[in-house]
Formats: sequence, C-alpha cells, structure tokens
Amino acid sequence: MEHFIVSARKYRPTVFKDVVGQQAITNTLENAIENNHLAQALLFTGPRGVGKTTCARILAKKINQDGTEKVDEDFAFNIFELDAASNNSVDDIRNLIDQVRIPPQVGMYKVYIIDEVHMLSSAAFNAFLKTLEEPPKHAIFILATTEKHKIIPTILSRCQIFDFKRITVNDIKGHLIEVAKLENIDAEDDALHIIAQKADGALRDALSIFDRVVSFSGKNLTRQAVTENLNVLDYTYYFSITDLLLANDIPKVLVAYNDILAQGFEGHHFVTGLASHFRDLLVCQNQETIALLEVGEQVKTLYFEQAKNTSHEFLIEAIAIANSCDLKYKTSHNQRLLVELCLLQLASLTAKGEKKNGSRFVIPPSYFKAESIASEKAVTAKEIPSEAAVVIDVVSEPIPSEINTSEDTAPEEPIKERVIDRPQILAERNAKKVSALSLKSIQKKQELKKELVANQPDEANLPTEEFDEPQMISAWKEYTDQVEQDGKYNLLSHLTMGVPKLDGFLIHLEFPNETIKVEVERAKYELLGFLREKLRNYNVDISIEVNETIEKRYAYTPREKFEKLKEKNPMIEKLRKEFDLDI
Repeated sequence: MEHFIVSARKYRPTVFKDVVGQQAITNTLENAIENNHLAQALLFTGPRGVGKTTCARILAKKINQDGTEKVDEDFAFNIFELDAASNNSVDDIRNLIDQVRIPPQVGMYKVYIIDEVHMLSSAAFNAFLKTLEEPPKHAIFILATTEKHKIIPTILSRCQIFDFKRITVNDIKGHLIEVAKLENIDAEDDALHIIAQKADGALRDALSIFDRVVSFSGKNLTRQAVTENLNVLDYTYYFSITDLLLANDIPKVLVAYNDILAQGFEGHHFVTGLASHFRDLLVCQNQETIALLEVGEQVKTLYFEQAKNTSHEFLIEAIAIANSCDLKYKTSHNQRLLVELCLLQLASLTAKGEKKNGSRFVIPPSYFKAESIASEKAVTAKEIPSEAAVVIDVVSEPIPSEINTSEDTAPEEPIKERVIDRPQILAERNAKKVSALSLKSIQKKQELKKELVANQPDEANLPTEEFDEPQMISAWKEYTDQVEQDGKYNLLSHLTMGVPKLDGFLIHLEFPNETIKVEVERAKYELLGFLREKLRNYNVDISIEVNETIEKRYAYTPREKFEKLKEKNPMIEKLRKEFDLDI
C-alpha cells in the first residue's frame, strides 16, 4: 500500500505567496527581508492552524537564500525546532544558549523556532532573557504560541510581535477548491463551505476534515455526504422549521424537532443553529449587511426568498427567544421541554387573532391583579354567613386602558376591594364561629350584624393622611412584632427578609422566589388593613414582586457579623480603630 500523506502536510506552503489569509504578515516579513530590517527575535501568536510554524519555516529558509543554493535546498542544518511543551526546563534553555554561540556552516543565519513557548517555566524564561535581548548576529529566534497572555512581559518586550488572525470561511473554501482540483475530486460548493465553517478559522483543521470526508465519499464530494459524516444539521431543516413557525403550525414543528432528535442531534446544537439562521435572515433584509452572510452561493438564494416572507420584528424577537433558550439549556433539568417551549413561543409570535393595530396583545399585570381580587372576594362571600355579607360591596370602575378588548364585546368591570376596618375583621371571624342551629345563635347573629355595620367605615370619610417612609417602617415593625407574638415565625422571616420601599402610597416588596411571594400574599390583606389603620391612609397598597437575583445573606463568620453590624452603625468601625481591636 502506497504511503498516504495528509493534505495538511502535502499542501503546506513553501513560499510566502502560498500562505492563506495572512497577507499583511507575509508582506511585512518579505519587506523586512528585502530592506534588511528583520528583527532578531520574533513572536508569532494566534489560534491553531493559521500558519505560525509554516511562516517561521518559510522565513528561516528565505533569509539563508543567496541565489547559489539548489532548488530543493531546505537549509535543515540551519533550522532548529524546539518543542517547549516537552523541553521547558532551565537545562534545555542552557543547551540552546550553548548552541547559539556556534556560527552556521552553511548560509548566513541559524534560526531557532521555539513552538508553544508559553509552556516554558518561569526559571527557563528568565534564563533565556539575556540571550534573547542580545543574541549573536547570526542567530534569529522565532517564538510561536497560541496563548500570548501566558508569556511574561519581559519576553514580550524583547520580541517583534505578529498577531495571526483566524482565516475567513471564503479563504478556506478557496484553498479547498484548489486542493480538490489537484486531487481530481469533484466537490460541491456547499460541501466545501460546510467544511470551511466547521474548521472555525483553522486551515489545518479544514484540510483534516477534507481528508476525512473524502475517505467517506470518494471522489464525489456532496453536501449530503459532508453533513452526514460531520454530524452537521443540514440547513434545509432550519428553512423548513422557519416556514412552519411563520405558519403557526405547532404540531408539525414539534414533530420536526422530534425527527431531529431521532437522528442523534443535540437540542443545544439545534437551538444555536436556529438562532444563527434567524440572524442570517436578518442580515439579508438590508443591503448594507448582506456582506455578513457567510453561506454558499446556492444557499444565498434560499435565504433571500425566506427573508422576504419574514418581518423585521419577528426575527429580532425570535433571536432573543432562541438566545434565551441557549443560555438556559445547560442548567435546565428538562432540556427537551425547554426547547419545545421555545418553539411554541416562536410559533406564537405571528399568530393571527392575537394582534390588534399591528402590536402584540399584551395583558398587563394589573388585569390579573383585579381578577385575583375578584376571585378572593367570591371565596370570602361564600365563607361569611349571609347576614355578615353586607361588608362586601361591588364597585364598578372603568377597565384599565392598556387592556385590549374586542370591539364587539363590552369591557369587563373588575371588582374593587372595599376597605374593612380591623374591628370589623374581628367581627367577621366571630361570625364564622356562630352556629346556625339554635334560636340563641340566630339572636347572636343579629347582634354581630349590627356590630359589622357599625364598625364598617364610611367610604366617603376614609382618612388619607400624609406619611413618610420612617413612619411606614415603624408601622411595619409593629406588625412584625405582633406576628412574632402570635408565633407565626415563618411569616416573620419573610416579612423581615428585606426593607420595604415606599413609592407614593405604594409599598414595594421583593422576594427571591415565587414560594415566598405566595405565602406573603396570603397575609397581605390583614397586613394592609393594619398599615392603613396605623398610618391613617386608606390609599395605601402593597406590590409584591419576585426578583430571583436577591439572595438572603446570613452572617456566619465573625468578620461577616462585624460587617453586618457596621452596615447598621458605621460608628462601630471607628470604635474598632480607636481601641485597635481585632475581630
């Protein structure tokens, strides 16, 4: 069997003009050689597979050429390659320094190429400093690395730095076309484009993938063969799913996603690809951004056609939804459900019947608040006996303007809560305890009815006195003290978790999760009645929200306890400094 040479070695450039995608660096090096401006210490840095070692070898060979050498002369005796990953000790650098003193026997320069130089130890770097700064006139050092930030600044300051960039998809595809011609391989343009995208800017990776796919498909390289061998989700899936999303066909969308999973593709890979697809459709809608579309010529037509059928607003919101799903994917316990929920949201963006005047139908939180108050009032009316039900009053008010309603339907009227004074609440509780099975109980109910009516405040004369935040905090403290006396320690911990904020007559509460919010809402109306009575202002209301970024901090260590005390009284820090105290 004939020995096979991989394409990355077989087609490795031997002159600067053959280097792909690094024209700025190769032109600089050529001009430096011609003008005799070449530095004696060079640092080539950049991602893997972009031509750092290749350019170093071409440079080493070119500076030793004087026109009298043979055509195949490679000056191997003048070029020394050192792998710093396995030769990173001080002794290895000392041996290198000893060799540097010996002048070359052939050519003008001895070139030392140190690959992965960031792997050298600190002691080896320090031993190398003097020689690198003042090498013999016949020595040239070329350092190559993928991680420039790991090299100490004293080394960087002694080198002329060349930053190699990632090679563009079009440059890699152009090189693959040349290689395919030289290998007599019939390759589709889309197939080579997928290989170039998969390489992620590294030409060596692209050539390795090319060899692998050729071994799979033979002399005819097709897009289908490439996607099948590389386990790449074909772009046709994204076009068909986008059409289904625009048509709001949720069942077919879910079936299509199930087919993708059945073929062995990961949901995360699908979501990121779908977000990229929406991004490509977005850049197709503007002439100035079409250049950002990096796809094959055959696929561009499909993108332009689908971009005409999608709105700018849909694509922006779709990208945001897909990106949110991408961020949550790794932390989700049910990843399939997360992606399916994302697809449901995408398929609902353009749903007809949910739009009015070109804007999405949005139900504000106040609508649900009014609805919940109505349901709670209905429950209260069932629990309180008929004689005591006089404390509940239905007050109609216009529906909020932000709630969109159909034109042929009269707006619903939410039920407004009627303020009940604290003595009245106690009377209600007593009414619930009275049995209805005796004449004495009926008489008792009549007395309670009178008490309820007497204690009910006149709505027209409800006080609305001004108050400030300290007064509100004081009333809040009284209520928490009462809760503590009642033994409701769980509610006490929730109410003392943070400091309530006052905005006009609205008290804002924030909790870290929904569970705490629900428990506080159960005690909301009793709390609200207490605050209104204490502050003598019946316009007071409470807003309870969930903010998952809030974390309750507990002080465990002495330092944390001291910092907690210092927040409450900054003078403690002055006391500690005055007496030079330790914590």
